[in-house]
Amino acid sequence: MTTSGTNLEHARAHNRRVVIEAIRLNGELTRAELARLTSLTPQTVSNIASELELAGILSSHLPRRVGGRGQPATPLTLNPDSAYSIGIHLDHQSLLVVLVDLTGNVRFRRLLLVQKPQPEPTLQAILQILQEMRQDIKIDWHKMLGIGIVMPGPFGVEGISSLGPTTLHGWDNIDVEARLSAATGWPVRLENDATVAAIGERFHGVAKQLNSFVYLYIGTGLGAGIFTDGRIYTGHAHNAGEIGHMVVQPGGRVCYCGNHGCLERYLSLQAAYEGCGLDPYAAMPEDLLDVDEALFDQWLDSAIQPACQAINIMECVFDAQTVIIGGMMPQPLVEKLIKKLTPLYRSVRSRYPNTMRVRMGMTGIDTPALGAAALPIFDEFNPQYEVLLK
Repeated sequence: MTTSGTNLEHARAHNRRVVIEAIRLNGELTRAELARLTSLTPQTVSNIASELELAGILSSHLPRRVGGRGQPATPLTLNPDSAYSIGIHLDHQSLLVVLVDLTGNVRFRRLLLVQKPQPEPTLQAILQILQEMRQDIKIDWHKMLGIGIVMPGPFGVEGISSLGPTTLHGWDNIDVEARLSAATGWPVRLENDATVAAIGERFHGVAKQLNSFVYLYIGTGLGAGIFTDGRIYTGHAHNAGEIGHMVVQPGGRVCYCGNHGCLERYLSLQAAYEGCGLDPYAAMPEDLLDVDEALFDQWLDSAIQPACQAINIMECVFDAQTVIIGGMMPQPLVEKLIKKLTPLYRSVRSRYPNTMRVRMGMTGIDTPALGAAALPIFDEFNPQYEVLLK
């Protein structure tokens, strides 16, 4: 058996990603600050910074004095116009397309309301929106990193993937990635809604400084996005985190998957709609803000114990720094849910206060699309430590 050394180009690429990540997390850094934060030598940082400036990824600004002595230092920031990505969120009620720049600013947004979208007309609608985007938005389209698309999971699971109101019917055998990539010429990556929401939270939300967290995503169903050691864990078939079909109440409410007592039958938009007397096939998340408060609170009380069970399991399995709760449910209602999660069950994280164990993440209808748009950026710029082993 032989061992191989580190490919120098892999190390250079990794170091470039580390520098970009440090600036992304801190907003603005000098070369000296970069060297201190990344543990790279000043010469290495200087070379990388010059290379990234030449490529247009970094921008330098007016020098500022650091401390009381020495020459003023030049701060560096990410250049928003150095890269772009597109996020697409499709579920059984809506199609949302966004264009974002490298720093997450939304340059284009288009929302279509749909009902039980079928593959061919929906793919045509997406391509039409992308064509209009290219005509209307004046950017350098050669800097497009790709498209992230999010759809409800689980993917390719017999008896679950195309059943019930939380999934998309008729999409089982549609290769969305290949179809959109062939039509646009851009890389396309498909993930489930919880995974992309977690990536979006890592790039734009409260998880910016976290390397290990679980994102509990409240959508039509329920899922979890899992970050471990700064990397997203998707599982063999991109179904990791499908906790909605974890049985928390044996013999409980019947689920379309065939089990009884699945978690998402208690905690999800679908469960909230049913509990508040709304049509689960027609209701939108904002409709929950208009229901009788006592009725919503009654549903919420029924969801607290299953939610605490889910948090307990996630903490014990992953020992993550925190569990973040977000998704498409309106922010005031998620805040209400989090306030009621007391006391949490004991777990490996019990020594920490509840405010550290559970945090609120991004909420609202744009959350999954913004997460999808972060996918190509994540793939391009997130440090990948495994390349150092090649």
